[in-house]
Amino acid sequence: MTAAAPGDRARAMASVAVTPEAAFALFTEQMDLWWRRGRRYRIAPGDRGLMAMEPRLGGRVFESWHDDAGVERVREIGRVQVWEPPHRLVFSWRAANFAADESTEVEVLFSSTESGHTQVSVEHRGWASIRPDHPVRHGEEVAAFIRTMGMWWGDLLTALRRRGAS
Repeated sequence: MTAAAPGDRARAMASVAVTPEAAFALFTEQMDLWWRRGRRYRIAPGDRGLMAMEPRLGGRVFESWHDDAGVERVREIGRVQVWEPPHRLVFSWRAANFAADESTEVEVLFSSTESGHTQVSVEHRGWASIRPDHPVRHGEEVAAFIRTMGMWWGDLLTALRRRGAS
Protein backbone atom coordinates (compact mmCIF):
# COMPACT_ATOMS: atom_id res chain seq x y z
CA MET A 1 0.00 0.00 0.00
CA THR A 2 1.43 3.38 -0.95
CA ALA A 3 1.26 6.38 1.32
CA ALA A 4 -1.45 8.89 0.51
CA ALA A 5 -0.40 12.27 -0.81
CA PRO A 6 -0.92 15.17 1.62
CA GLY A 7 -4.48 16.43 1.44
CA ASP A 8 -5.73 13.36 -0.38
CA ARG A 9 -8.26 11.89 2.06
CA ALA A 10 -11.21 13.18 4.05
CA ARG A 11 -12.65 10.86 6.69
CA ALA A 12 -15.78 10.70 8.81
CA MET A 13 -17.57 8.06 10.86
CA ALA A 14 -20.76 7.54 12.79
CA SER A 15 -22.39 4.86 14.89
CA VAL A 16 -25.78 3.77 13.55
CA ALA A 17 -28.16 1.86 15.85
CA VAL A 18 -28.85 -0.97 13.39
CA THR A 19 -27.06 -4.09 12.11
CA PRO A 20 -24.47 -3.82 9.32
CA GLU A 21 -27.02 -5.34 6.93
CA ALA A 22 -29.59 -2.67 7.77
CA ALA A 23 -26.99 0.14 7.70
CA PHE A 24 -25.73 -1.01 4.30
CA ALA A 25 -29.29 -1.13 2.94
CA LEU A 26 -30.09 2.29 4.40
CA PHE A 27 -26.97 3.81 2.85
CA THR A 28 -27.41 2.23 -0.58
CA GLU A 29 -31.14 1.71 -1.11
CA GLN A 30 -32.61 4.63 0.83
CA MET A 31 -30.09 7.35 0.07
CA ASP A 32 -32.76 9.96 -0.63
CA LEU A 33 -34.20 9.52 2.88
CA TRP A 34 -30.99 10.51 4.71
CA TRP A 35 -28.90 12.51 2.22
CA ARG A 36 -29.36 16.13 3.25
CA ARG A 37 -31.12 18.56 0.96
CA GLY A 38 -30.03 22.02 -0.09
CA ARG A 39 -27.34 23.49 -2.32
CA ARG A 40 -24.53 22.35 -0.05
CA TYR A 41 -25.45 18.70 -0.61
CA ARG A 42 -27.44 18.49 -3.83
CA ILE A 43 -27.63 20.02 -7.28
CA ALA A 44 -31.43 20.18 -7.48
CA PRO A 45 -32.98 23.29 -6.00
CA GLY A 46 -35.19 22.96 -2.93
CA ASP A 47 -36.85 19.60 -2.35
CA ARG A 48 -37.20 18.65 -6.01
CA GLY A 49 -34.43 16.12 -6.33
CA LEU A 50 -34.06 12.42 -5.76
CA MET A 51 -30.63 11.16 -4.63
CA ALA A 52 -30.17 7.49 -5.45
CA MET A 53 -27.75 4.63 -5.91
CA GLU A 54 -28.39 1.64 -8.09
CA PRO A 55 -27.54 -1.11 -5.57
CA ARG A 56 -25.14 -3.26 -7.57
CA LEU A 57 -21.63 -3.36 -9.00
CA GLY A 58 -21.50 -0.78 -11.80
CA GLY A 59 -24.67 0.94 -10.55
CA ARG A 60 -25.01 4.69 -10.86
CA VAL A 61 -24.95 7.17 -8.02
CA PHE A 62 -27.12 9.99 -9.29
CA GLU A 63 -29.49 12.84 -8.63
CA SER A 64 -32.61 13.45 -10.68
CA TRP A 65 -35.11 16.31 -10.64
CA HIS A 66 -37.51 18.27 -12.82
CA ASP A 67 -36.42 21.76 -13.76
CA ASP A 68 -38.70 24.82 -13.86
CA ALA A 69 -39.91 23.80 -17.33
CA GLY A 70 -40.83 20.33 -16.09
CA VAL A 71 -37.95 18.64 -17.92
CA GLU A 72 -36.37 15.75 -16.07
CA ARG A 73 -32.67 16.25 -15.37
CA VAL A 74 -30.31 13.49 -14.27
CA ARG A 75 -26.79 14.11 -13.01
CA GLU A 76 -24.59 11.06 -12.56
CA ILE A 77 -22.29 11.61 -9.61
CA GLY A 78 -20.45 8.30 -9.76
CA ARG A 79 -20.46 4.54 -10.28
CA VAL A 80 -20.29 1.67 -7.82
CA GLN A 81 -16.82 0.11 -8.11
CA VAL A 82 -16.91 -2.36 -5.20
CA TRP A 83 -20.12 -3.97 -3.94
CA GLU A 84 -19.57 -6.21 -0.89
CA PRO A 85 -22.77 -6.14 1.21
CA PRO A 86 -23.02 -5.67 4.11
CA HIS A 87 -19.42 -4.64 4.82
CA ARG A 88 -17.90 -2.54 2.04
CA LEU A 89 -18.88 -0.18 -0.74
CA VAL A 90 -16.67 1.91 -3.04
CA PHE A 91 -17.94 4.36 -5.61
CA SER A 92 -16.42 7.00 -7.84
CA TRP A 93 -17.40 10.60 -7.15
CA ARG A 94 -17.61 13.56 -9.50
CA ALA A 95 -18.60 17.01 -8.28
CA ALA A 96 -20.84 19.03 -10.58
CA ASN A 97 -17.92 21.22 -11.65
CA PHE A 98 -15.47 18.39 -12.39
CA ALA A 99 -14.12 18.02 -15.92
CA ALA A 100 -14.76 14.72 -17.69
CA ASP A 101 -11.37 13.34 -16.63
CA GLU A 102 -11.66 14.37 -12.96
CA SER A 103 -13.02 12.11 -10.23
CA THR A 104 -12.43 11.02 -6.66
CA GLU A 105 -13.39 7.86 -4.80
CA VAL A 106 -15.53 7.16 -1.75
CA GLU A 107 -15.06 4.01 0.35
CA VAL A 108 -17.69 3.15 2.97
CA LEU A 109 -17.10 0.45 5.58
CA PHE A 110 -19.81 -1.05 7.83
CA SER A 111 -18.48 -2.75 11.00
CA SER A 112 -20.33 -4.35 13.92
CA THR A 113 -19.65 -2.88 17.35
CA GLU A 114 -19.93 -4.57 20.75
CA SER A 115 -23.06 -2.51 21.44
CA GLY A 116 -24.84 -4.08 18.48
CA HIS A 117 -24.61 -0.89 16.44
CA THR A 118 -22.76 -0.41 13.18
CA GLN A 119 -19.81 1.89 12.76
CA VAL A 120 -20.08 3.48 9.32
CA SER A 121 -16.73 4.89 8.15
CA VAL A 122 -16.30 7.01 5.03
CA GLU A 123 -13.02 7.79 3.35
CA HIS A 124 -13.29 10.19 0.41
CA ARG A 125 -9.95 10.01 -1.38
CA GLY A 126 -8.24 11.12 -4.55
CA TRP A 127 -8.31 14.83 -3.79
CA ALA A 128 -4.57 15.15 -4.44
CA SER A 129 -5.31 14.58 -8.14
CA ILE A 130 -7.64 17.61 -8.17
CA ARG A 131 -5.63 20.79 -8.64
CA PRO A 132 -5.36 23.08 -5.58
CA ASP A 133 -7.05 26.00 -7.38
CA HIS A 134 -10.02 23.92 -8.61
CA PRO A 135 -13.39 25.65 -8.04
CA VAL A 136 -14.62 22.64 -5.99
CA ARG A 137 -12.22 23.79 -3.26
CA HIS A 138 -13.90 27.22 -2.93
CA GLY A 139 -10.55 28.94 -2.50
CA GLU A 140 -9.60 26.94 0.60
CA GLU A 141 -6.05 25.78 1.21
CA VAL A 142 -5.61 22.00 0.91
CA ALA A 143 -5.72 21.18 4.66
CA ALA A 144 -8.75 23.43 5.24
CA PHE A 145 -10.55 21.89 2.27
CA ILE A 146 -9.94 18.33 3.53
CA ARG A 147 -11.32 19.37 6.95
CA THR A 148 -14.36 20.89 5.20
CA MET A 149 -14.94 17.65 3.27
CA GLY A 150 -14.61 15.62 6.47
CA MET A 151 -17.22 17.82 8.14
CA TRP A 152 -19.45 17.60 5.03
CA TRP A 153 -19.39 13.80 5.23
CA GLY A 154 -19.85 14.07 9.02
CA ASP A 155 -23.05 16.04 8.43
CA LEU A 156 -24.29 13.37 6.03
CA LEU A 157 -23.41 10.53 8.40
CA THR A 158 -25.21 12.34 11.24
CA ALA A 159 -28.31 12.34 9.06
CA LEU A 160 -27.75 8.61 8.31
CA ARG A 161 -27.39 7.91 12.06
CA ARG A 162 -30.61 9.77 12.83
CA ARG A 163 -32.47 7.96 10.08
CA GLY A 164 -31.21 4.62 11.40
CA ALA A 165 -32.54 5.49 14.86
CA SER A 166 -36.04 6.30 13.60
